[in-house]
Amino acid sequence: MVSEEGPRNVQNSPQIAVEVGSPVTDIEHATVEDDPLRWGNARKTAILIIVSAGSMIAGLAVSIQNPANAQIQSDLQASASEISWTLSVFIIVQGVPGLIWSAISEIKGRKFVYVSSVALFVVASAIVAVSKTISLVIGMRGLQAAGSSALMSIAAATLADIYEPHERGTKMGIYYSAPLLGPALGPILGGVLTQGLGWRSVFWFITICAGVVLLALVFLFKDTFRKERSLTYQNVLQMRAKEGELRHQHLDKSNHAFAAIDKPARPVPESVASLQETRDLDVEANGPTVVPASSMKDVNLSLADVNPFPPLLKILTCRNNLAILFASGLIFAFSYCISYTCSRTLSEYYSYDALQIGLVLLSYGTGSICGSILGGRWSDRTLARLKQENGGKSYAEMRLASTRPVMWFLPPAIIGYAWVCEKHVHVAAICIMLCLSGFFSTWVYASTLAYIVDANPGRSSTVVATNSAFRCVFAFVAIEVAIPIQVTIGDGGLYTLWGGIMIIMEVLTLAVLYKGKKWREACEEKYKRKSQQP
Repeated sequence: MVSEEGPRNVQNSPQIAVEVGSPVTDIEHATVEDDPLRWGNARKTAILIIVSAGSMIAGLAVSIQNPANAQIQSDLQASASEISWTLSVFIIVQGVPGLIWSAISEIKGRKFVYVSSVALFVVASAIVAVSKTISLVIGMRGLQAAGSSALMSIAAATLADIYEPHERGTKMGIYYSAPLLGPALGPILGGVLTQGLGWRSVFWFITICAGVVLLALVFLFKDTFRKERSLTYQNVLQMRAKEGELRHQHLDKSNHAFAAIDKPARPVPESVASLQETRDLDVEANGPTVVPASSMKDVNLSLADVNPFPPLLKILTCRNNLAILFASGLIFAFSYCISYTCSRTLSEYYSYDALQIGLVLLSYGTGSICGSILGGRWSDRTLARLKQENGGKSYAEMRLASTRPVMWFLPPAIIGYAWVCEKHVHVAAICIMLCLSGFFSTWVYASTLAYIVDANPGRSSTVVATNSAFRCVFAFVAIEVAIPIQVTIGDGGLYTLWGGIMIIMEVLTLAVLYKGKKWREACEEKYKRKSQQP
């Protein structure tokens, strides 16, 4: 229960000891039992490694099949279109279920979602490995994607659970380097396994790797989710408190009407009574008021309570979120497009086999990993510097200032890649331009990923799942149109066009840097007024 004498020292208390109705402006620091933010570095690092390894395998599953496509097509008597669908289905499906996994994680916690989704991924991978028809392969690739989507959509939210904002840029950069490493290594591993053991060994390899991650999640991963820091839980509690208050008022009226009967009113449950003192219905819009942990013990949520679509709508109606989601989606689409079309260029004009193609594409993966890690660290340093210059106060958009130095170099690097491919120069030039394009693009992405979490406190899993959905939809469209455009105007025209698209991405990012704070505050104010309407 809440102290009647005011706020107490809550360092060792299992409950949130704040005065009911006192606004807690930072829900991410509400006091909780076994605070994940205070865990030791060893435990935090173990969690970072586990979710990064899972994300790497999810990324690996996209590209490791490519060197085996010819064998799959021959063995299963499939058409080129059906083989293409095994990739397209994986990409588009990977983005959508993340919203559902995010909602479930608000009920059952992160660990339940991870274990369930990775188990689904393991089973689907094993079935692909023994499939006798291409239809079964396509269907199970869809299930693989559904299982891997949780790793891609809530891993960043897990890191937000355990790391402070000033650390997130670095940790997000390390985390995001893992799913980039997967596509970089995929063609090499796929080529070696296919040539040595056949195409089925590719999927048995994925099954074994995912099984190891599943065991780590079961035995080594500790759940990071805390109800007190979830806006979903807070909003449900506030609404139920409002309902309880209305019922209480109705009982009071009945008691006055039948006072002569002298019938005592039914007591209001203690958990609801404590909640009734909290007046604001929508804490998401009100800077939010945190409800005591003791009140949460009596509340069980269902999927109806954590419907992901209302929070999704709130995210998408804020201009700062929408702009950065488009920017993120464009970067991800570029990454998939360049890997996909480069393989075709190297095969057709350089007569490279699967292993040689994989080694060339490793240069893009290496640049991307370096850009992600260094960009994340620079993002944290920039945030710390600007916070100090602003009198010790910071806001989420400050982080995006770290993207400005590389914006000058990203479009030229992509256009440079366009014309070294178009002119079929020595492959070393292609490797250099691939490395630079990967480095500069993921430098920007590391900051946008950290920003989208910082700008949406209390709903990190939903916003990261939304980001994942945007990425995969953009990647799906990019892959579907890439080859026809490449055939029509060549690599020179295609990647000159991509250079222009990256300028649009940079404009969106800069718009959020300079206008995002104003947009975000206006959005919060709008929902605050809406929540106060009867």
